[in-house]
This record gives sequence, C-alpha cells and structure tokens, in this order.
Amino acid sequence: MAKRNFPLRILAPAIVAGFMAILAGCSRSEPEVQAKLSPETIVLAGAGATFPSVLYNRWFAAYHDSHPKIVIKYAAVGSGEGIRRFIGKNLADEEKIDFAASDAAMSDTEIASAANNVLMIPMTAGCVVLSYNLPGFQAELKLSRQAYAGIFLGKIGKWNDPLIRESNPGVKLPDLTIATVVRQDSSGTTFAFTKNLDSISDKWRSQFGPATLVDWPGNIMRGKGNEGVAGLIGTSEGAIGYVGYEFARKLGLKTAALQNKEGQYVKPSEESCRAALVVGEMPENLRVFIPDPAGADSYPIVTFSWILLRKSYLHPETANALREVFLWSLRDGQSFAPELGYVRLPTAVAEKAAAALNNNKADG
Repeated sequence: MAKRNFPLRILAPAIVAGFMAILAGCSRSEPEVQAKLSPETIVLAGAGATFPSVLYNRWFAAYHDSHPKIVIKYAAVGSGEGIRRFIGKNLADEEKIDFAASDAAMSDTEIASAANNVLMIPMTAGCVVLSYNLPGFQAELKLSRQAYAGIFLGKIGKWNDPLIRESNPGVKLPDLTIATVVRQDSSGTTFAFTKNLDSISDKWRSQFGPATLVDWPGNIMRGKGNEGVAGLIGTSEGAIGYVGYEFARKLGLKTAALQNKEGQYVKPSEESCRAALVVGEMPENLRVFIPDPAGADSYPIVTFSWILLRKSYLHPETANALREVFLWSLRDGQSFAPELGYVRLPTAVAEKAAAALNNNKADG
C-alpha cells in the first residue's frame, strides 16, 4: 500500500481513464490473432521485464505475421518474477515458461539455481528516465546528481528546494510537495536506476546499494510495472518517478534533463542513450552494466535488457523456434526500436549476441 502523509491532487477520473486506456495498449501480451491453432503450431511462452514489453509485443506480433505457425505469448510481470518463473521451482502450470526477460542480468546465484542451464542474450537497450508532473511548469527541468539522489533518498521534499533551484536558475519552481513514484514489484528498471544511484551517491551506497526491490525512504507511491508507475506519475500532481523512456514517451510525460558524469545536463533520446551504451569488449557471458557512463553527450541512466534462454530444451522444436525468433529480433527486429523509444543494440553487441544464439546447442 502506498505511504502518503502529504496532500496530493489526483486528476479527474476521465483523465485517469484516458491514461489507463493508453496503458492497456502498452501491455498487450499476445499477437492480435485469434486464428484456431493447428497441430503444427508452436506456442512459446515467456514472462518478465515490463521495460522492453512494448518492443517485445511489436516483435512477436510482426514475427507471427510472417511465421503464422509460431505464436509467442509474453506476460509483462517484472524482471524478478520472470527470473523466478525461469528458474522454475514450485510453479503452477500457467506460470511455466520457455523464456524470460530481465533488465537485471541473472546473478551467479540465480544461474546456479537454474542448474547453470542459462543463456543470457542482450536484445535491446534503453534509458530509465525521471518523469514528473508539474502542471503549468513550462521550463525544461534540470536535476543535478545531488538533487535527484536527494529526492529518492527522501531528503528533498519540496519542488522549490535550494538544490533543485540551483540547477534551474531564473526558473520559478512551485512550492509543492514532491511525491516519489516507485516500483512495488521486483524490477530490472529499479535495478538500473539504483545501480546509477549507487555510483553517484555515497549515502545511497551505504544505505541501499543496487537492488531490484527497495524499501524506499520518504513519501512514496508504488506502482506495478513500468505502466503502473507511468500511470501514477501522469495522474498525480507533484509526482516524480523512474520509468522506461518508451512508457514516458507513449504517455507524453515530461522528462528531466539529468546531470551526467561530465557535469552536462542531458535529455533522454535515442542519440544520448546510444552514446552511453558504447562499451568495450562484451564479456563472454554477455552480462555488462553501465551505471555511470562517460561522455559529454551520454544520458546517465541506461540499461541493456536480456532474454533468458535455456542451453538445452526437452523439445528440439522449441529450441529451434526460440533461436529463430530471437535471431530475427537481433537483426530485422532492431529496426522497430527507435520509433518505440528504445535503442538499437550497438553492432558489436548484436553480433556477439547472434553468435551466442547460433553456437548454442539447445536442440534436445
């Protein structure tokens, strides 16, 4: 339940209904195909991260259109729940899946829990943005590293706090209580954001560190999934929360320019996120984090997002179908990313991911 001890204006029910209608479009989990399944149809079930779900839904619908015998169902339940289902212990039948998705790559402990039968493939990438709701505020909001860390540490409670005013000279900020909106579920988006906070704030590092689930300090509201957080921001005056760029863009939410490692204030965009994702050699396990990217043009909070596959499957047709779906996603599917608010994988990352898929002997 959300903890609130401050006045908060919630927008009219009609506006809330409008946001919920848009969010319903964000979270469709299957191709809009009602054709009767034939005996030759292969149904692939996945679950996990909400961050890439808009892109994945588009991919899976497009792939089904050109490969009608492949039906891919994806439940956007959060990275933590996706990993739980992928590990596969004590699952109900409806929770059993063939693949998972996570913005927090599996830890060594989680991989061991899955009997080391894990292949992590980076599939896409994007920005985690700080979206806010300040009616009547027309200026571009800038937040220093100290300011946004202070907000989420519960140390800054008003929009006209001196630390926020400092990076917005000449701009009138409202005397309004800040309502921080966070995830209630175990989340890779939370992990990416707290990984950045861990890099820029000694206080955050000493009290919380990077995590997929946080006992947030201060006055907070909790939303389920990126869509839930985005909806609360959009309908709550004075709110600020972290959310995938694609959800903020789809709902028309305002996003802050954040101070990066070089001291520059950078807005999220395909270009600024892509600049931040230029990495050195991708390790063999394809697990890499960029918690505080260098470069004057780099947006400071970015993450890769992984598909989790098994190295071996009981049924060869499942393994082969998964391999083909995700090879298509790494190649043709990347063209969908920019229009939906995601970042095309850097060429070197996509090539290494494709090689891992092609070399995988997950065929029974």
